[in-house]
Amino acid sequence: MFKKLSDLEHLIKKNKVTKTLVLAVSQDAHSLNAVYKAFKEGIIVPILIGDQALTREIIAEKGYCFDGVTFVDEPDYEKCVELAVRMVHEKKADILMKGKVATPILLKAVLNKEWGLRTGTLLSHFALFEVDTYHKLMAITDVAMNIAPNLKDKIAIINNSVAYLNKMGIVKPKVAVLGAIEMVNESMQATMDAALLSKMNQRDQIKNCIIDGPLAFDNAVSFESAKEKNINSSVAGDTDLLLMPDIEVGNVLYKTLVFFAKAKVASVILGAEAPIVLTSRSDSEESKYNSILLAVLG
Repeated sequence: MFKKLSDLEHLIKKNKVTKTLVLAVSQDAHSLNAVYKAFKEGIIVPILIGDQALTREIIAEKGYCFDGVTFVDEPDYEKCVELAVRMVHEKKADILMKGKVATPILLKAVLNKEWGLRTGTLLSHFALFEVDTYHKLMAITDVAMNIAPNLKDKIAIINNSVAYLNKMGIVKPKVAVLGAIEMVNESMQATMDAALLSKMNQRDQIKNCIIDGPLAFDNAVSFESAKEKNINSSVAGDTDLLLMPDIEVGNVLYKTLVFFAKAKVASVILGAEAPIVLTSRSDSEESKYNSILLAVLG
C-alpha cells in the first residue's frame, strides 16, 4: 500500500527503473527544475526540445549540469511539440512532458492521426493525492480533460485509471463512484450512472477493480460516515480511486485538497501511447516532480 508520494520514488529506485522523457518547449524554469531533479536521481534520461539559447540560459542561471543530455534546438512551439510527440510515437522516448506551451497545442499534436499518440481510447486525467488525513494515497479522475462524461466515457476513464493502478501494483483498486447522495435517484444522473457501473463491475464487464456507488464523498473516504449511514461496502472508507461526476466537481475537489488541505499531488494524462505529464501553471515544482515519478511507473 502506498501511503506517501515518496513511496513512488523508493519503488522506482528499488526496481532500478529509468525512462526517457522528452520535454516539449524546454525553456520553462519550473519544468526544468523538476526534470533536473529526476535526472540527478537517475530516474529519467531527458531530451530537451525548444529554444536552446533560452533553455541553456535558464540552466546556467540555476547552475544545473545537464552533461550528456540531448538538446534539440527548435524555437517554433508547434514544430517543437511535433518533434516531441513524434519521438514518443517512434519509441525514442517513454514519456511526454509539457513545457512552456499551451495545452491545446500539445493535445492537438497528441491527437494527430498520422504521428500522434492516439490509441482509440479516451484521454483522461489521473491525479494521485497524498492527504495527511487519509490512510493511503488516493486517486481522483477526471478533473481536467472530460467536461461532462457520459456512461461510456466513465467506463473508459475507469479502465484507464484502473490499468494504471494495476501497473503500480495495486491489484484490485477500490473505486468509489461519487454522487451528492449514496442512494439512486432518477433525477440525479450521476447516481444512475454509479449504479450501472457498480452492476457492470459485478458482472465482470469492468475488470480488475471493485466498484461501488453511488457514494457521497464523506462515506467514500470515511469508515465512520459509512457506518453511521449503515452502508455495507468494502469500498466505503477505503477508496483507492474516486470517479468524479463531472469536471467542475473534480476541479474544485483537486484545488481544495491542494490549497486548503495542503495535499501533495502527482498527475498524468492517460489513454495515449505513453503517459503525458501535463501539469497546470499553478502546480508547484514538487507536483511536477511527483508527476514525473508517476509517469515513470506507468
